[in-house]
Amino acid sequence: MQSLPEGSRDDGGTGARSAELKDGRPGARHEEQESLMMELTRMVQKVLKESSWWERRGVDCSILAAAFLSLPPAFLLLSCSQLCCFLAGMLLMGVAHAVITVKGTHLASHGTLSESKVLRKFWAVFFIEVCGSFSAHVGVNGHVKMHHAYTNVIGLGDSSVWKVPSLPRSLYLFVAPLAVPVITPLVALTHHDGCSWVWRIRTVLMVALGLYSQYWLLVHVSGIRSVHGALLCMLVCRAMFSVPFIHVNIFQHVGLPMFSVKKTPKRIYQMTHGVLNLPRNFLLDWTFGHSLISCHVEHHLFPFLSDNMCLKVKPVVSRYLTDRKLPYQEDTYLSRLHLFYHKYQELMVFAPPITELVGVQ
Repeated sequence: MQSLPEGSRDDGGTGARSAELKDGRPGARHEEQESLMMELTRMVQKVLKESSWWERRGVDCSILAAAFLSLPPAFLLLSCSQLCCFLAGMLLMGVAHAVITVKGTHLASHGTLSESKVLRKFWAVFFIEVCGSFSAHVGVNGHVKMHHAYTNVIGLGDSSVWKVPSLPRSLYLFVAPLAVPVITPLVALTHHDGCSWVWRIRTVLMVALGLYSQYWLLVHVSGIRSVHGALLCMLVCRAMFSVPFIHVNIFQHVGLPMFSVKKTPKRIYQMTHGVLNLPRNFLLDWTFGHSLISCHVEHHLFPFLSDNMCLKVKPVVSRYLTDRKLPYQEDTYLSRLHLFYHKYQELMVFAPPITELVGVQ
């Protein structure tokens, strides 16, 4: 078992009892935990208020716009008979697709692309359903309301959705992710808990619109007349970043401290112990966004911030957590890959029982 530092448990744990013995006042440590988060929030809010619209939303909106603007030349390059031009078009479309469907859907799910409630809903449907081939309702509920609210809480936000224990490690880590573009729309069509028929029909129509639009453009603009050729091109472009996408989703949570639903610590302890940052990577920074790579701790503490703002407040958050002797977890991509490859059974197949507040998954 791996334990949180003293005072990181809820009032019923030993941390609260020790705080009561120290100053004779029940819940003293509980108040201290809340004050830490409030103090950090004030510091981040100060940075946010001093930032321009360009820093708060403009940078990320520009990156998404650039991805859409790169699609026409990508389709035209795919029409070239020269292999180098065709491959360049494939690469350009794959990068654009990753920016739109990972960075775009992630920002849209958190409503960070606009201050307007109507536009936030529009962008969520557009990016998640039309571009990402998934259900906006299921995506927002699963990511925002479960994963963020219950980060690393057993049975709720513990990243179990990414585990496939029946697959061997090499197949899971390097081959199975290539099927994500096929699996995603199928999952969207089968997971509609709490949705009315109207919402289900809308999701089907939006997903079909996104898939058919790309297929139509490949046929009529790129000149790929073969049905199989167009579908294969779609699969390659959509699967180009699937392997790092799966890796990022498991590297930053699985293997870190896990929490019992009845004894979950206060937010600042939950996020600092259950979330990990990867180092900055030029390609993944642009395609996935800072909040999914080098600023994942900041993102889980303040999910309403855009990618660029997460990067801007990163020095403030890291310095504050370090000064308060709280963990600020970071590791390299290759180090995490090495860990998961050699401890795949322990981390992704067998999960030791949680007997107290927190354990190592």
